Amino acid sequence: MISKLSPLWISLQVSFLATVIAFFIGISVAYWMYRYKGKAKGILDGIFTLPLVLPPTVVGFLLLLLLGRNSPLGRLLMEVGVRVIFTWKGAVIASTVVAFPLMYKTVLGAFEQIDLDLINAACTLGANSKRLFWQILLPLGWRGVVAGVILAFARSLGEFGATLMLAGNIPGRTRTMPIAIFSAAEAGDMQEALGWVLVMITIALGAIALINYYSNSKSVSPWSSLIGYWITNRPGRINQFPLTENKGLLFELEKNLFNFELKVALNHNNSPLGILGASGSGKSMTLKCLMGLEKPDRGRIVLNGRVLFDSKHNINIPCYHRRIGVVFQNYALFPHLTVAQNIGFGLQDLAKQKRSDRLKNLIDLVKLDGLENRYPYQLSGGQQQRVALARALAIEPEALLFDEALSALDTYLRYQIEQTLIDVLSTYNGVCLFVTHKLEEAYRICDKLVVLSEGKIVQRGRKEEIFERPSSLIVAKVTECKNFSGAIEIDAQTIKAVDWDCQLSIIESIPSGLNYVGIRAHHLSIVEHSQDNNTFLCWLAGISETQHRTTLYLKLHRPPKHKKDYHLQGEIYKQTWEKLKNRSQPWHVFLDPLRLFMMEK
Repeated sequence: MISKLSPLWISLQVSFLATVIAFFIGISVAYWMYRYKGKAKGILDGIFTLPLVLPPTVVGFLLLLLLGRNSPLGRLLMEVGVRVIFTWKGAVIASTVVAFPLMYKTVLGAFEQIDLDLINAACTLGANSKRLFWQILLPLGWRGVVAGVILAFARSLGEFGATLMLAGNIPGRTRTMPIAIFSAAEAGDMQEALGWVLVMITIALGAIALINYYSNSKSVSPWSSLIGYWITNRPGRINQFPLTENKGLLFELEKNLFNFELKVALNHNNSPLGILGASGSGKSMTLKCLMGLEKPDRGRIVLNGRVLFDSKHNINIPCYHRRIGVVFQNYALFPHLTVAQNIGFGLQDLAKQKRSDRLKNLIDLVKLDGLENRYPYQLSGGQQQRVALARALAIEPEALLFDEALSALDTYLRYQIEQTLIDVLSTYNGVCLFVTHKLEEAYRICDKLVVLSEGKIVQRGRKEEIFERPSSLIVAKVTECKNFSGAIEIDAQTIKAVDWDCQLSIIESIPSGLNYVGIRAHHLSIVEHSQDNNTFLCWLAGISETQHRTTLYLKLHRPPKHKKDYHLQGEIYKQTWEKLKNRSQPWHVFLDPLRLFMMEK
């Protein structure tokens, strides 16, 4: 009986050992390839995947050439008393080689599916490559690891060609189930061959069922509790983070991007600074360079007197040593960790009591009491945002960066989080950069603003100055101005608004490079009677209403031909609109000279 079942036992032993070897080598190579960014990545991936696409007999032949008695490696093995050809060891080697690509590709695919912001968040919180692997990649890619193990085992169990070439068909030693099927069929014993085929099919179906089960599983990583315990309970090595003097942030960055060159320079103290710009203007890339996630081509970054990057002196401090906290657009909370574990992720080197005290203070600060043991998917958007803020503050960062941090929230939650941010930042002593494309967010939170366009700073200053006097059309658009027209100088006090077909009296001096004139929608006034200057007849082309305000689309000088035929947009409160809407047209619109701003290109 035992001899009849020996192909099963041999196959199981060979496959088990081959899977264990492929497991460790496959995960190691997958992690190395995940981190490798060199030009040879495609070639290396092809080499590692080659046994998966080559016919098994070709793989076996290549192994014979490599390990045969006439090869250098084969002779070396023979000299130390190791024989591979036509042995059980040969069967294990053949099975490992053909199983490895499945383990490698499945795990690599699982790693590459992990949200990059989670990896970046872990790095900014001080996670080196070792912690990144054990605490983020493996726990989040565990389904891929399990699938890789099952596929590798099933593949090694069904291996035939390479095993036959390298290990032969020796009953009781190297005859695995696939070889037993071949031998039985060759001898005409179709019943025995069918029996082994049914065993193989049963095992294969079981493997597929396991893969489907784990692929569809919604549970967190099986070892998440262990990782969470390690984060919150391990004995730390230090009592506190080293303090540095608050001297602000100085940087000069140059980096060649796909469609423009990022070239920004800034020297900023500890007050919150808003960075505005349209999508693709270089805002996020600037932050990535500051974090250490991207390397500038040239430049220098100095934070509180500490040089983080200097291209001339070949200095580039790793991301996990920069002490820069980041609140990401999508929060980037670790889904396999609880609220407390997320916040405490960056505190693992802190002494246990110090870590516990800081964790409690932060939870109180952002009002998350009672939610410590919930997972991110059990929280609302506002709660997740507060966890992300507390996590970034936990490491006592010397700089705090917000990358479109409020864009995913609805209006009500955004207002709540803004108030929380204002309260927190009022006591924060580090540098704070708030990147957004929404003027209202930056205006409420920051005192000073910087406007970026195509990788360059086009205006900087106090928020009131930038809002009231944008220096260029680009700045006007970024700061959400609705009304602008080409402009020509008539004399020292008069310009012509070409697109509005009118002359405007102005008070401020005309810039030498005048190209445009603008006025914000809420600065337009509908007046009872014509004024001496800057008052024009207008007709209503259409309206757009919200719960509080009404936007008027106004055509100057003559009635509109259709709804899109208008010159200006005006914004008024609903109460004003109720009084205005029944007034006969034309109306009189007044463009206040004090509210007009003149711009260059």
